[in-house]
Amino acid sequence: MTSDRPTAHPQPTPTRTTPAGRFAIGAAAAVLVASGLAACESGDTATVVTADGGGDTATIGTDDAVQATILASRAAYESAELVVAGPVDDAQAVAGMSADLGVPGLLGEPDELGDELDRLGAETVLVPAGTAADAREGREVLEFDPADLSVDGDVPDVEGTTAGDEDAGEEDTAAEAAVTLLLDPADADGPAVQVARASVEAAGGQVVEAPGADPRATADTVAAAQDGDGDTVVALGEAFGDAEVLDARMATARTAPELPGGGQVAFPGRRMIAAYGSPGVPSLGILGEQDLDGAVDRVQELAASYEESSDEPVIPAMEIITTVASGQPGADGDYSSEIDPETLRPWIDRAAEEGIYVVLDLQPGTTHFLEQAKLYEDLLKEPHVGLALDPEWRLEDGQRHLAQIGSVSAEEVNEVSTWLADVTAENDLPQKVFILHQFSHSMISDREDIDASRDELAVLFHADGHGTPDLKLGTWNNLKEDLPDGARMAWKNFYDEDTPTFTPEQTMEVDPAPWFVSYQ
Repeated sequence: MTSDRPTAHPQPTPTRTTPAGRFAIGAAAAVLVASGLAACESGDTATVVTADGGGDTATIGTDDAVQATILASRAAYESAELVVAGPVDDAQAVAGMSADLGVPGLLGEPDELGDELDRLGAETVLVPAGTAADAREGREVLEFDPADLSVDGDVPDVEGTTAGDEDAGEEDTAAEAAVTLLLDPADADGPAVQVARASVEAAGGQVVEAPGADPRATADTVAAAQDGDGDTVVALGEAFGDAEVLDARMATARTAPELPGGGQVAFPGRRMIAAYGSPGVPSLGILGEQDLDGAVDRVQELAASYEESSDEPVIPAMEIITTVASGQPGADGDYSSEIDPETLRPWIDRAAEEGIYVVLDLQPGTTHFLEQAKLYEDLLKEPHVGLALDPEWRLEDGQRHLAQIGSVSAEEVNEVSTWLADVTAENDLPQKVFILHQFSHSMISDREDIDASRDELAVLFHADGHGTPDLKLGTWNNLKEDLPDGARMAWKNFYDEDTPTFTPEQTMEVDPAPWFVSYQ
């Protein structure tokens, strides 16, 4: 028996043939999605989805987590003469031995693993003591003690893995293995995940936790996607979704810029604390009470005041009233004054420099929200700029501001959100914050019909009622009921109208803690 080391997949180059067993997504990447990988009891179901750049999808159903470890092995290794294998119940021991020896680990019964052992060219299989070993005909079988990982027999001289072919040259041998394993932290203790992690790390690949099972989630996951462009990516966890969803998210992770604070998904990786108002107009909110330099300092101080009260990182933000409700019809007759986008450009650019998120707030009068939103398309193409709709100031013909509370239909909201999501996707942008202001159900009476499912948007319902704590919490509790699927909640504090203004600690004690807080 020889003592050759396991061979990890080489880093692909334009001059090298892609190794067998690698799948392609986009130009050269691959994604293997395994769902339900924590399942280990009979009757549970795991679904493994593989996708390629041509859009074809194959789904493999299994009764346990076996297929997940086979796919991790297939992604990371071209060959391995020594393999560790065992039943799902011994996952921890298999993972430990795989990590110690730097070789692939597999879960499953002997008859389930034969094809993968053949593909690897395995000559020796290490199994936990008491495992049925006689079915692995033609291979030397050694037993180890799961309690202390001691081996009964001679173990081949295995010193780790190489990321290059034997004839690839010294430079390729030193390259990183072209495998990245994305894990949903919620599934990190699952048996298949333990073994897959050990296998990939043994091959010299990287393992990255993706909160929310989203490769866009954090700076680390985005870096893994961008640094590993062309690599195989193995994503384990039911929440990663189907191949189409993961394919789109991986494409964003590889191409889109990041949000302030890192990552490309607005929430739950951060909370935003914003100053609300319009530049140069103190009466509309605190944002306009100082110049741009002063506004930057103020929102940074506001955000800092929440750091001790939030479990998530806190990001400063500006919510800029971009079209202002007016008592006069104006030249266009819509009872709304639209700020020239170029007037706002210095604020947008400075916010980008300072790591501040910006939300453009629309008070449209009799104009359709979408018509006004399109006026600011160039600003909305910036990665750190989102959009807010304020139905209180949406008038029907013949209505006037302050004579009644305005309202908007779900249909109009969905037209805006569809347009904004399309702009985000077409321009390779990170997820955008999309806020809907509301303090009574009449403002969006058919709220249940709002579509909050677009992956490009983080939809927030902003409870911006003011008054005593009881009144504010009553509004909050009323609005948080029956939220559209995928939507979150936001909160507003008023310095003058609230009695008293909530402290940061009190604001974060609201249930659920708001993801976006603005101050007026």
